[in-house]
Amino acid sequence: MAVLLSLCAALAYGLSDFVGGLASRRASPWAIALLSQLGGGGVALVLALLLGGDPRPADWGWAVLAGAGNGVGTAFLYRGLSGGRMGVVAPVSGVGAAVVPLVVGLATGERPGPLAWVGFAAALPAIWLVAREPVPEVDSAAAPRASVATGVLDGVLAGLGFGVLFAALGQVPEASGFGPLAANQVVGAAVVAAVAASLRSPWVPREPAAYVGLVSGSLGASATGLFLVATQSGYLTVAAVITSLYPAFTVLLAAALLREHVHRAQAVGLALCAVAVALIAAA
Repeated sequence: MAVLLSLCAALAYGLSDFVGGLASRRASPWAIALLSQLGGGGVALVLALLLGGDPRPADWGWAVLAGAGNGVGTAFLYRGLSGGRMGVVAPVSGVGAAVVPLVVGLATGERPGPLAWVGFAAALPAIWLVAREPVPEVDSAAAPRASVATGVLDGVLAGLGFGVLFAALGQVPEASGFGPLAANQVVGAAVVAAVAASLRSPWVPREPAAYVGLVSGSLGASATGLFLVATQSGYLTVAAVITSLYPAFTVLLAAALLREHVHRAQAVGLALCAVAVALIAAA
């Protein structure tokens, strides 16, 4: 069940990124990121009111930590997007989002089986290859080095942020309901606005296309909710690694709906994703 829920979470995250990526071509990515967090918070709040729950004080603390990670991850991912460095930011952040909760899960006593370990070993390069985009060649050697260095920094910070999001939410028990998830989204929105303001980037929604972020956020919150339930029914390590395969779904959606070309490395990554899921599910 944890594997199935995590796959559904990966699909929802992939669809969320696909929708948000389309909107970012017509509006400020920071505004989209902000509305994405707020839209996700609205969905989580409705779930919390409908399904109830009894969060402990510690659960709210985990929610705030998860929200800080969520906001930092989103902010630096979108900074990479706005700077045209997604070919570097996306794979670095994707691997980081998987590694951080994997380490936390192992440190807290989780011990996946041998097949799961082989699946993890296949999943990490799969995430990198699927998320990687060819970097255009340029004449100047200094410019690409600076761009790549900035992209790596953005990717590391985004990966740490999303990794903290996954690891912190993995500590919230089922009895707490979805209230902590709503708090996570609100904190994430505040962090995105604060980072954008500090960078003097436009984050106030002005273009109509920015409001597509509400749809992207609703999908993202649904994904996070599925991930939360997956961690409550199985290992954090398993849920985090499989959920982090979401770039595969974004690539497949772009290929199917926009007829975008899947380059050779991405094809290899997609095959490794399938192998990783099969191995982890069989463990």
